[in-house]
This record gives sequence, C-alpha cells and structure tokens, in this order.
Amino acid sequence: MNTYISKPTQSWNIFTYLQFVIACGMMAGGIYSLEASFSAKGFYAMAAIMLVSSTAAITKAIRDTEEGARIYNKLEDAKTERLLAEVSGSDTM
Repeated sequence: MNTYISKPTQSWNIFTYLQFVIACGMMAGGIYSLEASFSAKGFYAMAAIMLVSSTAAITKAIRDTEEGARIYNKLEDAKTERLLAEVSGSDTM
C-alpha cells in the first residue's frame, strides 16, 4: 500500500499566490477602466468577488471529499487486514 502523499513545493505555492494577485489586479483594473455606470461596475465587482469565493469553496469541498474517502479507505483496509489476520490465525490453531 502506497502511503506517500506528495506535497506542493514552496515555489509552486509562491507561483499560485502570485498568479492570484495578478488575476485580481487585472480584474480590478478592467472593472475600473470599464466605460459604464458606477452601478454596473459595482455589479461586475460583486460578481468577480463571488466567483473567486465560490471557486475557493468548491475547491475545498472537492479536496475534503477526497481526503474523507482516503481516510475511509484506510479504515476499511485496516478492518480487512484485521479480519484476515483473525481468520488466518484461527486456521493455524
């Protein structure tokens, strides 16, 4: 059973944070330079904030589901191993 779980490197984390900051800056600049009414700019800004927050929420939900399944699978494997050990131990007696 493979128990190694790869973790992201520091350079990958820096890259993703920098990418997020650049994307937010580009979105804010685009909304600011948009030739529209203040209320339309506000609507676009609220939509952008909602899109970012919902993306973060769905990413967390997917990751939590996968981690929960991984823990569940480990528990099931342990139960199976224990059952097999009990069965093989009773056959040798």
